[in-house]
Amino acid sequence: MGFDSSEPEQRRRLQAALTAAQVTTGDLWLYYFGIGGSVGEYEVEAYMQGLLSLPQLQRDLLAMAANELTAGKDGPRAPYSDEIDADGPSGPGPA
Repeated sequence: MGFDSSEPEQRRRLQAALTAAQVTTGDLWLYYFGIGGSVGEYEVEAYMQGLLSLPQLQRDLLAMAANELTAGKDGPRAPYSDEIDADGPSGPGPA
């Protein structure tokens, strides 16, 4: 399975949300698994390090878990795959 074009940006923004809220990958995985995620903790850790690609559904479940874990805390939220611009990072471009 290869990376789709939005996966690296989605992962980067998931990491930013977790870091800002001080949520560990282990805590993320436990919550993700509890809401129906089917990927093991080892695979989630590899995904977070950019070593493994995950299917879109599993990435979106990780985003959902992160957003629920970080609700009410300051910082960015984790985006779902359909919220990522496939052409590059979100945000303002050159004028």
